[in-house]
Amino acid sequence: MWVFGYGSLIWKAGFNYDDRLVGFVKGYRRVFYQGLLLSFRSTDHRGTPEFPGRTVTLEPADGEFCWGVAYKISGKEDEDTALTHLEVREKQYDEKAYLDFFTDPTATTPAIPGVMVYIGSPDKKRNTNYLGPAPMEDIAKQIVEAEGPSGPNREYLFKLEAALLEIGCKDKHVMELASKVRAILLENE
Repeated sequence: MWVFGYGSLIWKAGFNYDDRLVGFVKGYRRVFYQGLLLSFRSTDHRGTPEFPGRTVTLEPADGEFCWGVAYKISGKEDEDTALTHLEVREKQYDEKAYLDFFTDPTATTPAIPGVMVYIGSPDKKRNTNYLGPAPMEDIAKQIVEAEGPSGPNREYLFKLEAALLEIGCKDKHVMELASKVRAILLENE
Protein backbone atom coordinates (compact mmCIF):
# COMPACT_ATOMS: atom_id res chain seq x y z
CA MET A 1 0.00 0.00 0.00
CA TRP A 2 1.23 3.50 -0.85
CA VAL A 3 -0.12 6.73 0.67
CA PHE A 4 0.56 10.23 -0.70
CA GLY A 5 1.03 13.09 1.75
CA TYR A 6 0.87 16.72 0.59
CA GLY A 7 0.18 18.44 3.94
CA SER A 8 1.19 17.50 7.47
CA LEU A 9 1.81 13.91 6.38
CA ILE A 10 5.03 15.20 4.80
CA TRP A 11 6.60 15.85 8.21
CA LYS A 12 4.45 13.72 10.53
CA ALA A 13 3.35 10.34 9.22
CA GLY A 14 2.16 8.83 12.50
CA PHE A 15 2.41 5.24 11.25
CA ASN A 16 5.11 2.69 10.40
CA TYR A 17 6.33 2.70 6.82
CA ASP A 18 8.99 0.85 4.83
CA ASP A 19 9.92 3.52 2.32
CA ARG A 20 9.38 7.25 1.73
CA LEU A 21 9.73 8.79 -1.73
CA VAL A 22 9.65 12.44 -2.71
CA GLY A 23 7.56 13.11 -5.80
CA PHE A 24 4.32 14.53 -7.11
CA VAL A 25 0.88 13.90 -8.55
CA LYS A 26 -0.08 15.53 -11.84
CA GLY A 27 -3.14 17.66 -12.57
CA TYR A 28 -3.59 19.00 -9.02
CA ARG A 29 -2.43 21.92 -6.94
CA ARG A 30 -2.27 22.36 -3.17
CA VAL A 31 -4.63 25.05 -1.77
CA PHE A 32 -5.57 26.23 1.74
CA TYR A 33 -9.30 25.70 1.19
CA GLN A 34 -10.07 23.01 3.77
CA GLY A 35 -11.24 23.96 7.27
CA LEU A 36 -9.95 22.37 10.44
CA LEU A 37 -12.28 22.89 13.37
CA LEU A 38 -12.34 21.90 17.00
CA SER A 39 -14.94 19.18 17.32
CA PHE A 40 -15.65 16.23 19.52
CA ARG A 41 -14.42 13.91 16.74
CA SER A 42 -11.19 15.73 15.96
CA THR A 43 -7.79 14.73 17.30
CA ASP A 44 -5.73 17.27 15.34
CA HIS A 45 -7.29 20.69 15.20
CA ARG A 46 -5.93 24.19 14.84
CA GLY A 47 -9.08 26.24 15.01
CA THR A 48 -12.48 26.67 16.63
CA PRO A 49 -15.95 27.17 15.17
CA GLU A 50 -15.53 30.93 15.78
CA PHE A 51 -12.05 30.99 14.21
CA PRO A 52 -11.73 27.96 11.91
CA GLY A 53 -8.21 27.04 10.90
CA ARG A 54 -7.26 26.30 7.32
CA THR A 55 -5.38 23.31 5.98
CA VAL A 56 -4.54 22.16 2.48
CA THR A 57 -6.50 20.08 0.06
CA LEU A 58 -5.98 19.28 -3.60
CA GLU A 59 -7.73 21.14 -6.38
CA PRO A 60 -7.77 19.90 -9.98
CA ALA A 61 -5.50 22.10 -12.11
CA ASP A 62 -4.43 21.25 -15.65
CA GLY A 63 -0.68 21.22 -16.14
CA GLU A 64 0.12 21.55 -12.42
CA PHE A 65 2.15 19.24 -10.16
CA CYS A 66 1.60 18.85 -6.42
CA TRP A 67 4.81 17.76 -4.70
CA GLY A 68 4.81 15.72 -1.52
CA VAL A 69 5.87 12.30 -0.29
CA ALA A 70 4.61 8.77 -0.81
CA TYR A 71 4.87 6.22 1.98
CA LYS A 72 5.09 2.49 1.33
CA ILE A 73 3.36 0.46 4.02
CA SER A 74 3.87 -3.30 3.97
CA GLY A 75 2.44 -6.10 6.01
CA LYS A 76 -1.19 -6.61 6.97
CA GLU A 77 -0.76 -5.36 10.55
CA ASP A 78 1.06 -2.14 9.54
CA GLU A 79 -1.47 -1.52 6.75
CA ASP A 80 -4.42 -1.97 9.12
CA THR A 81 -2.82 0.28 11.75
CA ALA A 82 -1.99 2.96 9.17
CA LEU A 83 -5.50 2.89 7.68
CA THR A 84 -7.11 3.13 11.12
CA HIS A 85 -4.84 6.08 11.96
CA LEU A 86 -5.47 7.82 8.62
CA GLU A 87 -9.26 7.35 8.71
CA VAL A 88 -9.33 9.24 12.03
CA ARG A 89 -6.67 11.80 11.15
CA GLU A 90 -8.03 12.60 7.67
CA LYS A 91 -11.75 12.35 8.51
CA GLN A 92 -12.40 15.95 7.48
CA TYR A 93 -11.57 14.94 3.88
CA ASP A 94 -14.54 13.42 2.08
CA GLU A 95 -12.78 11.75 -0.87
CA LYS A 96 -10.19 9.05 -1.10
CA ALA A 97 -8.56 8.94 -4.54
CA TYR A 98 -5.92 6.73 -6.15
CA LEU A 99 -3.56 8.82 -8.23
CA ASP A 100 -0.38 8.13 -10.16
CA PHE A 101 2.79 9.24 -8.36
CA PHE A 102 5.83 10.49 -10.24
CA THR A 103 9.38 11.17 -9.10
CA ASP A 104 10.71 12.58 -12.38
CA PRO A 105 9.04 15.60 -14.06
CA THR A 106 9.98 14.26 -17.52
CA ALA A 107 8.57 10.76 -16.93
CA THR A 108 5.49 9.59 -18.79
CA THR A 109 5.14 6.44 -16.70
CA PRO A 110 4.41 6.82 -12.98
CA ALA A 111 6.92 5.61 -10.42
CA ILE A 112 3.95 4.25 -8.45
CA PRO A 113 0.51 3.86 -10.00
CA GLY A 114 -2.51 4.42 -7.76
CA VAL A 115 -1.21 5.90 -4.49
CA MET A 116 -3.97 6.57 -1.98
CA VAL A 117 -4.65 10.24 -1.21
CA TYR A 118 -7.25 12.04 0.89
CA ILE A 119 -8.92 15.08 -0.72
CA GLY A 120 -11.45 17.57 0.58
CA SER A 121 -13.93 18.21 -2.22
CA PRO A 122 -15.66 21.57 -2.79
CA ASP A 123 -19.08 19.87 -2.39
CA LYS A 124 -20.39 21.55 0.78
CA LYS A 125 -23.14 18.94 1.18
CA ARG A 126 -20.57 16.13 1.49
CA ASN A 127 -17.70 18.19 2.88
CA THR A 128 -18.88 20.53 5.61
CA ASN A 129 -15.24 21.47 6.34
CA TYR A 130 -14.66 23.04 2.93
CA LEU A 131 -14.00 26.77 3.34
CA GLY A 132 -13.14 27.41 -0.29
CA PRO A 133 -11.18 30.13 -2.03
CA ALA A 134 -10.83 33.62 -0.61
CA PRO A 135 -8.48 36.54 -1.17
CA MET A 136 -4.97 35.62 -0.01
CA GLU A 137 -5.01 38.43 2.57
CA ASP A 138 -8.24 37.06 4.11
CA ILE A 139 -6.86 33.52 4.28
CA ALA A 140 -3.69 34.87 5.94
CA LYS A 141 -5.74 36.79 8.55
CA GLN A 142 -7.81 33.69 9.24
CA ILE A 143 -4.65 31.61 9.76
CA VAL A 144 -3.22 34.24 12.14
CA GLU A 145 -6.42 34.23 14.26
CA ALA A 146 -7.02 30.47 14.37
CA GLU A 147 -5.68 28.38 17.21
CA GLY A 148 -6.84 25.10 18.71
CA PRO A 149 -5.63 22.38 21.07
CA SER A 150 -3.02 21.27 18.48
CA GLY A 151 -1.57 24.77 18.38
CA PRO A 152 -1.77 27.87 16.20
CA ASN A 153 -2.86 27.45 12.60
CA ARG A 154 0.20 29.46 11.49
CA GLU A 155 2.42 26.70 12.95
CA TYR A 156 0.84 24.25 10.48
CA LEU A 157 1.52 26.67 7.61
CA PHE A 158 5.14 27.30 8.63
CA LYS A 159 5.83 23.58 9.17
CA LEU A 160 4.38 22.85 5.73
CA GLU A 161 6.52 25.54 4.14
CA ALA A 162 9.67 24.17 5.85
CA ALA A 163 8.85 20.56 4.94
CA LEU A 164 8.28 21.49 1.29
CA LEU A 165 11.54 23.43 1.12
CA GLU A 166 13.32 20.46 2.71
CA ILE A 167 12.15 18.21 -0.15
CA GLY A 168 13.13 20.86 -2.71
CA CYS A 169 9.67 22.23 -3.48
CA LYS A 170 8.97 25.96 -3.66
CA ASP A 171 5.17 25.94 -3.61
CA LYS A 172 4.08 29.44 -4.70
CA HIS A 173 0.70 29.32 -2.88
CA VAL A 174 2.26 28.15 0.42
CA MET A 175 5.20 30.56 0.25
CA GLU A 176 3.03 33.57 -0.60
CA LEU A 177 0.62 32.74 2.20
CA ALA A 178 3.46 32.24 4.71
CA SER A 179 4.89 35.64 3.71
CA LYS A 180 1.53 37.35 4.24
CA VAL A 181 1.09 35.67 7.64
CA ARG A 182 4.58 36.77 8.72
CA ALA A 183 3.81 40.34 7.62
CA ILE A 184 0.58 40.38 9.66
CA LEU A 185 2.39 38.98 12.70
CA LEU A 186 5.05 41.71 12.38
CA GLU A 187 2.34 44.39 12.15
CA ASN A 188 0.68 43.00 15.28
CA GLU A 189 3.87 43.12 17.40
